[in-house]
Amino acid sequence: MALFTTRYKCRFDFEAGFMKPIYVLNGPNLNLLGVREPEIYGYDTLADIESRCKGLLDGTGHGLVFRQSNHEGALVDWIQEARTEAAALIINPAAYTHTSVALYDALKALSIPIIECHLSNPHAREPFRHHSYVSLAAKGVIAGFGSIGYELAIRAVLALVK
Repeated sequence: MALFTTRYKCRFDFEAGFMKPIYVLNGPNLNLLGVREPEIYGYDTLADIESRCKGLLDGTGHGLVFRQSNHEGALVDWIQEARTEAAALIINPAAYTHTSVALYDALKALSIPIIECHLSNPHAREPFRHHSYVSLAAKGVIAGFGSIGYELAIRAVLALVK
């Protein structure tokens, strides 16, 4: 059993016989990537990002659960689901970064690696974007690299769950 465990939660589902997936959760307005403020967020769509994340996971044994919601409660439900179903969680909470104690509380219940990911650098933007509730629960933060930030986050969680 030690072969499949990390200092985080077990990444192998012994009952099902497979590696647990990596969850990537996306918050409000990210469904409009490529259209909304491309000068800030870039021209890649969420589907483009999902496709590249899947490619990085090929051959690792991990699947990908990639979701987006404009609703805080849906994100909380998926975070709670990840507690038992995921090997690791990557989250771009978007505007909820700066406002959601509910996301923070849900994330604190997880014992798997959590990476906070942002397309833009919140600290280079308006002052109200400089605080993150999510960072308080995350192992690390990747911000300001555009859509390749998701690829960096995938690489980070794969290293953490080895």
